[in-house]
Amino acid sequence: MRFKVSVPASTSNLGPGFDALGLALSLYNEFLFEPSDFYSVEIEGEGKEELPKDESNLFLKTYRSTMEYLGLNQPIKVKLINRIPLGRGLGSSATAIVGGILAAERISGKKLSLPEVIDIAFKFEPHPDNVLPAYTGGFVVAATNGDLHYIKLDWPDDLKVVIVVPELFLSTEDSRSVLPESYPKKDVIFNIQRVALLLGALQKRDYGLLKEAVKDRIHQPYRCDLIPSFWEVVSEGYKAGAYAVYLSGAGSCIGALADGNFDEIGRAMCNVFDALGIESRYLVLDVDRDGAKIEEL
Repeated sequence: MRFKVSVPASTSNLGPGFDALGLALSLYNEFLFEPSDFYSVEIEGEGKEELPKDESNLFLKTYRSTMEYLGLNQPIKVKLINRIPLGRGLGSSATAIVGGILAAERISGKKLSLPEVIDIAFKFEPHPDNVLPAYTGGFVVAATNGDLHYIKLDWPDDLKVVIVVPELFLSTEDSRSVLPESYPKKDVIFNIQRVALLLGALQKRDYGLLKEAVKDRIHQPYRCDLIPSFWEVVSEGYKAGAYAVYLSGAGSCIGALADGNFDEIGRAMCNVFDALGIESRYLVLDVDRDGAKIEEL
């Protein structure tokens, strides 16, 4: 009955692909389970002091919702080992949701279809660009219109993601509140063109196109004011050798795509925050291609 669920972080949007593109990363939250007669939550790592340890915890809410869907009720003891920073645009909430669903599957002995998984997950986070990569791994393109349609695309083996993590917490709600209700047609066309260019550049491994391909007029121009010196951080990433620099999800993390100079890129971008007195660090991550996993203990 003792088992572990590992769920990868994700970086979404990648510039113009707002609510459509997501990429799983080699950074993981782990959930360790033991049998219990009552619900119990222990947290280690990120969010140890901030996250609730009662039944309002997002993992437990998702687990209980999934068990209710399956017609079951089985309390569990869970230890969360969180390595993914909270409120930074790296899909930490998605890991809790996916972890809760997989735990319910394992304990019930029942396998849910992907549409069932998505229906449950969307009760808590109705955006596929983090949930899907966390569940399936890889580079995911998703579209929703009542039903979910998605495809996993190849990601170049030599292209890593440098993630700069400033000590700036941004909730998804706050980051969405600054977005306009509508957009000029020219801005919509601008983004459509660059999503197409981004997918083509990745397919053909034409990295010289990525700087133009990650430009965006839908969310980054509005969210950048929430992050001090955002455009200077972007500029320093390019100077240090990044092919593309973009706001990860709703922020505040900033991602850079590169096939070398990883530490130089990370340090150059962090130096901007350091000069402002904002603590920051960087991570050099591969793409996780397998998604969430269950391991018996």
